[in-house]
Amino acid sequence: MFIAIPLMIVPFVFYNAVMLGSGLPSFAATLVTVPMLSGAIWTMTLSDVLVLTALVALFFEVLKATMSNRGSLINHMLSMLVFVVFLVEFLLVRDAATQLFFTLMVIAFIDVVAGFTISNRAAGRDVSIGL
Repeated sequence: MFIAIPLMIVPFVFYNAVMLGSGLPSFAATLVTVPMLSGAIWTMTLSDVLVLTALVALFFEVLKATMSNRGSLINHMLSMLVFVVFLVEFLLVRDAATQLFFTLMVIAFIDVVAGFTISNRAAGRDVSIGL
């Protein structure tokens, strides 16, 4: 039954935990600094890690959408619910009106659309007419 839980809840909970805990400026905190051979300095912030986490979650959600079992419909409904919660928080909470949160919300929307689209395609191929 854990397969029905949408993974986009992880970035949502993490964003809200940081937002309520140490505040929005901590998303700009540098986590890693790597000097490159070109002389440039590559830095990774907490917001970068959060976007990467959301993209990894999206990848696994797309993989889960290819399975056709009882939990997939529940997963799609819960993914839609996660997107709606993202949208409501983006519109109503002042600290959620950031580019980072908007990006996470778009990733959640892509998760919903991709899940329904892939499930439709997979279901269409599962149907045998008997010709």
